[in-house]
Amino acid sequence: MIPVILSGGNGSRLWPLSRQAYPKQFLPLVAEQSMLQETLCRLPVAEVEAPVVVANNEHRFIVKEQLDAIGRKPLSILLEPFGRNTAPAVALAAIEVARQDPKAIMLVLPADHAIEDVEAFQHAVARGQDAARAGGLVLFGITPTRPETGYGYIAAGQSEGAPGAARPVSRFIEKPDAEKAAALLSAGGYYWNSGMFMFRADAYLAELKKHSPDIYDTCLLAARSFERDMEFTRIPAEIFEHCPDDSVDYAVMEKTSKAVLVPMDAGWSDVGSWSAIWDVSDKDEDANAILGDACMEDSSNCVVHTSDKLVSMLGVQDLVVVDTKDALMIAHRDRVQDVKKLVNRLNAEERPETRNHRQVFRPWGSYDSIDSGNRFQVKRITVKPGERLSLQKHHHRAEHWIIVRGTAEVTRGEETFLLSENESTYIPIGEVHRLFNPGCIPLELIEVQSGAYLGEDDIERLDDRYGRATPAPTVEEEQIPLMSEKV
Repeated sequence: MIPVILSGGNGSRLWPLSRQAYPKQFLPLVAEQSMLQETLCRLPVAEVEAPVVVANNEHRFIVKEQLDAIGRKPLSILLEPFGRNTAPAVALAAIEVARQDPKAIMLVLPADHAIEDVEAFQHAVARGQDAARAGGLVLFGITPTRPETGYGYIAAGQSEGAPGAARPVSRFIEKPDAEKAAALLSAGGYYWNSGMFMFRADAYLAELKKHSPDIYDTCLLAARSFERDMEFTRIPAEIFEHCPDDSVDYAVMEKTSKAVLVPMDAGWSDVGSWSAIWDVSDKDEDANAILGDACMEDSSNCVVHTSDKLVSMLGVQDLVVVDTKDALMIAHRDRVQDVKKLVNRLNAEERPETRNHRQVFRPWGSYDSIDSGNRFQVKRITVKPGERLSLQKHHHRAEHWIIVRGTAEVTRGEETFLLSENESTYIPIGEVHRLFNPGCIPLELIEVQSGAYLGEDDIERLDDRYGRATPAPTVEEEQIPLMSEKV
């Protein structure tokens, strides 16, 4: 059985914590590990092979780092140049798997779900394998616990085998209103559609070809031009852009006669909103879910998430307060499904807070933009042991580096030298330079940039171990002052 992990979403309803450059699947929202890591760690290790991860090209180094951190070497990391929904993503993964074994069973899991009862999850997976081996397309239906309007429903017939065995799918029901959801719950035999699947690679591809041939043909053509790049497999953008945008449900499951449902009662949540975070989090005696430093007085049923400051709340109920280094969001718990409207509005205003956190993660480490003003910017930079930044130069800014922890190997022009704590160096405008951490602890430094222009596009990269190309600046980019980015 080969896990296929879908990791391409943006999680905009969990803004401002989840952002385009670092979305919710890479965050430790409900446990110490990220949701991607939790997804892999709950699998029955003895029964699964190396995973296939489908991710956005922009997130490739985050995926690689998080897999390395839990010791999971992937069969493949497929990089989408842009999203085309789940049906093409699963098709490309199936083609990759089928090259090794067409009859291999694929367990398709979104990377951003929470499961409380891991044992029950693993039992449901085991029950689905016989149906998948026989050519069935298995959906995992969640036993509903409330009249939920945020999920689609699946009607299933009676099982012909033991309790919990696969059942024939009768029909799919779109997200219902509250009255219809209550009626479905009362009637019984209906399950929430979890978005988790299991099937043989060849079985899925055959049904996709039958019911959505445009997706099948485009993905097959794209797979013939896969480009292997280090640990990654790039999907060609010039072909993939012509692929229809559709989900596994619409493209295959709602049309096939081979769909079966395996019930799952495992404390599942898609963690799709701040209300869902409240559902799965530990709570205090007043039913407040608190993540961070908070003081609550005469307040109940609230969600508080804070990373670097105290949040105090007095005499309020049913609020969501999320505080990050550069954004604060306050919402009523009944309106958290509409957070996406806020994100859409901020995107229309071209606000950077929907894309990046103030702390930005890179394959070599991270940087935090501490302060900025007219002709200057200050960053705190952290470089992981053994990692190095690209060899580069800037045409409009100078940089001053002050080491606060660890040891830095600095390349400046023709010279290379070491700097230790409390030592510093100056990089003039136009000077070729590079930073390397030769030590065994993280290197931390303060970078002070100064110059007439501090935009991200003022980087000429001469050499880079991560294979990143230097973007060519456009006239529009040169006219817009952006927060500089050390990449």
